[in-house]
Amino acid sequence: MPLHVVATPIGNLGDITERARQVLDACDGVIAEDTRHSGNLLKHLGIHKPLYSLPAFDEAARVEPLVRRLVEGQSLALVTDAGTPAISDPGAVLVRRALEEGVLVVPVPGASAAVAAVSVSGFPEGRFHFAGFLPRKASQREEMLAELRSLRAQLVFYESPQRLARTLAELRSSLGDRPALVARELTKLHEELARGALSELERRFSGDVRGEIVIVVRGAPEPSPEDPLALEEEVRARLARGEHPKDIADALSPGHSKRAIYQLALKLKK
Repeated sequence: MPLHVVATPIGNLGDITERARQVLDACDGVIAEDTRHSGNLLKHLGIHKPLYSLPAFDEAARVEPLVRRLVEGQSLALVTDAGTPAISDPGAVLVRRALEEGVLVVPVPGASAAVAAVSVSGFPEGRFHFAGFLPRKASQREEMLAELRSLRAQLVFYESPQRLARTLAELRSSLGDRPALVARELTKLHEELARGALSELERRFSGDVRGEIVIVVRGAPEPSPEDPLALEEEVRARLARGEHPKDIADALSPGHSKRAIYQLALKLKK
């Protein structure tokens, strides 16, 4: 009857845990985001099990038959294409419904791209906030980033390679030009860990990019007393480089009043 939520490798097949192998071998069936992908993993492990599809685009519609199997006494393992299910991947709906029906839900931990990236970020904040994929709509992205701007915790995002440069530019505009890490193709043959300011990373990844992406951005700095002269010099320097007042206010807002910086930039620009 249990639903096992099983983490699978994010690239290197050697990262499968012995417990995950045992659970997959003992369960009655495997629920997969993509049965072809997970079928290859099971074949690699020498395991033959019925596969049930739970893709992201049709997750809600396919949950009930799976819940019935669990209630009727079957033991099922939930996996995603890579990493931990229900973490920006299908599975959260199934977990909720299983719990509502009194099904025991058991985590089988393992690889996670977000945690792997944070572990090598080198940023001093001991906490991190996992934001996953930013919303598609510009207004929703802006709203989310506004909520995250003042967090003194590492910010972790997933992104597609096609949108990476654009997202780095949005992060710089909204959060300021903070230090960041772009972790690409973690644990795979072409793994890349690129570090630098958001503006530097934006330029670095402005061309063709491939692979799975995790972005880790350093948290907001500790608020400090504003030095009016130093702040004015910084605003003047940014205006001289052609930056717009709104962008300057966004960049300098951690630790300062965004409205005050904007008004100062307008005044100095005149």
